[in-house]
Amino acid sequence: MKTVARAAELLEVLATGGPGTGLSVTEVAQRAGVSKSAAFGLLQTLRHYGLVADEGEGMNRRYRLGMALARLGDRAQAQVSLRDVARPLLLDLTAATGMASRVAVPQDGQAVIIDQVDTRSGLRLDLRMGARELPHCTGIGKALLAALPEPQARALVARTGLPRRTSRTITDEATLFAHLADIRATGYALDDEEDADGIFCIGSVVRDHRGACVGAISITGLKLDLPGWRFRELGLQVRDFADRISRSLGYEDAPATAPGTAAGTPAAAPAGSGGRTAGA
Repeated sequence: MKTVARAAELLEVLATGGPGTGLSVTEVAQRAGVSKSAAFGLLQTLRHYGLVADEGEGMNRRYRLGMALARLGDRAQAQVSLRDVARPLLLDLTAATGMASRVAVPQDGQAVIIDQVDTRSGLRLDLRMGARELPHCTGIGKALLAALPEPQARALVARTGLPRRTSRTITDEATLFAHLADIRATGYALDDEEDADGIFCIGSVVRDHRGACVGAISITGLKLDLPGWRFRELGLQVRDFADRISRSLGYEDAPATAPGTAAGTPAAAPAGSGGRTAGA
């Protein structure tokens, strides 16, 4: 087990090397905290399996990560399902908030729901699998829209339009894009009765190992008389659970915070997920 652990540590050390450069065996040994002979032996074994590559001779020999890791990485990604990774965390999110939770993927400019967890209470919202959420007035849709580069987001809005769903729906493009900037700053989006009267939703995006947005999660509930601070509290919870899913997909920039704790700029105003009895 110690040998396996040391080999893993060596790979992590080599991962710190910049593009086109490598590390000498002495540098690897020092950074990994092992002897030079131990480092050399491990490097040669890893090299045999293509996990490490080297170039140069003698004192000029440098080691870097091998391309076999790229192959294994591709295979690992092929075996990962966003739905499977998100499912246990959605269960925890629903238990923590008492609200229905969902996960969606972007498709043709809309958020398509691929899994959901209902509450155990008697109250059930009609949240349908496979439902498509509008990008401008649903929390999960706005979270995905905010993750796009602005030119792409503007092109999408130009194509889908800003149809009014309720009296609170944002139908002005300038207002929407100012709102999307707030969503990027807070890390979550709140739909405050923008898709259906009496319903609110909060969404946050999920990223993969490349940092690409691959989906989003949300919670949905009845607005009732919830105070403003409660929306912020729920928004931080949704964002933290989305970060946990992102880390499970290999995203390294997601802040390692516990669910329910602040991990960035606090949200000042609702900006969130699609809310209608049929969606989030």
